[in-house]
Amino acid sequence: MYPIQDRTPVSIVIANYNYAHFLRRSIDSALEQDYDDAEVIVVDDASTDATADVIASYGSRIKTCLREVNGGHAAAFNTGFASSRGEIVLFLDADDYLYPNAVSEVVEAWEEKTAQVQFRLHIVDEQMHVKDVFPPLELPFDSGDVTPELLRKGRYQTTVTSGLAFKRSVLDKVMPVPEPEFRQGADGYLATVAPLHGEVTSIEDCLGAYRIHGANHSVFAERLGQRARWRIAHDFRRLEALSDQATEIGLDMPDDAGLHDPVHLEERLASLCIDRDQHPVANDSRLSLAAAGAAASLKMNASRKRRLMLAGWFLSIGVLPRDMAKTILSWKLVASSRPPFLLRLSKTIRHAMG
Repeated sequence: MYPIQDRTPVSIVIANYNYAHFLRRSIDSALEQDYDDAEVIVVDDASTDATADVIASYGSRIKTCLREVNGGHAAAFNTGFASSRGEIVLFLDADDYLYPNAVSEVVEAWEEKTAQVQFRLHIVDEQMHVKDVFPPLELPFDSGDVTPELLRKGRYQTTVTSGLAFKRSVLDKVMPVPEPEFRQGADGYLATVAPLHGEVTSIEDCLGAYRIHGANHSVFAERLGQRARWRIAHDFRRLEALSDQATEIGLDMPDDAGLHDPVHLEERLASLCIDRDQHPVANDSRLSLAAAGAAASLKMNASRKRRLMLAGWFLSIGVLPRDMAKTILSWKLVASSRPPFLLRLSKTIRHAMG
């Protein structure tokens, strides 16, 4: 149990920008928690839609922070955190929502050394129909002291904004989130540096919903190269922040950490294959990235079948003709691009690798 007190104050910070059509569900989910001491803070990042009307309808039931100038994800996080009082803080994207037991389950799972709690989310569509689980159940969370994994490859198995909760004293050490660098993807910064200051506690249950829709920043289905380049840049910024934080507490991080991370290498391959001229890393080659990806895949925290399948995928991207490699890349990274027979096959393989 969490060591501070029996009824630990919790803050739910909802970050919103032009999501008025989703915001009410998000706020309602925060207000409907079956936990007594949870404040709800809504940060509006200078929206131009009907957000103001939605927020005003809640009156004093929520604390409101209205930013006059749009600053992005990090700015909204920083604004909300500065207004919060909770010893545990959850950041909730305005298009997502929590289930009523989310906060109580997080508090119940909290341990003395916990810096961050993570839990799975249902993937839902715009109409809130459940489509899947994120992260997939066959990918085990990394828990406990994840610092060795972070320093080795710059990543561990975690989740997105709405599936994370942080200890306030840890956030005091790593915030404010650098705003220019993390205008988007502020959760990536927090989930990367927070575990340097404590342990990660994982909950396997789905405690909320992660809504996938056409306006998600992280979804560029028809612009795969653009998405890959954004993610590569985001990874480089995360790795720099991680290195700086590690140095502050006397830890060393290798310069080539990203080359041990299958997720990062996948994006590097996608960028190189799809648009070589705009690829941001001059010395990359398909074969070298594929070989590094295959080696990194074999060290993943996943089933042996999954590790072998991913290693084989990397090698195929490295040696196949470019046009064929691009097609196979898109099949993996964008589900909607897969032909029907491959969708059926991928479901079969996924179940087999679970």
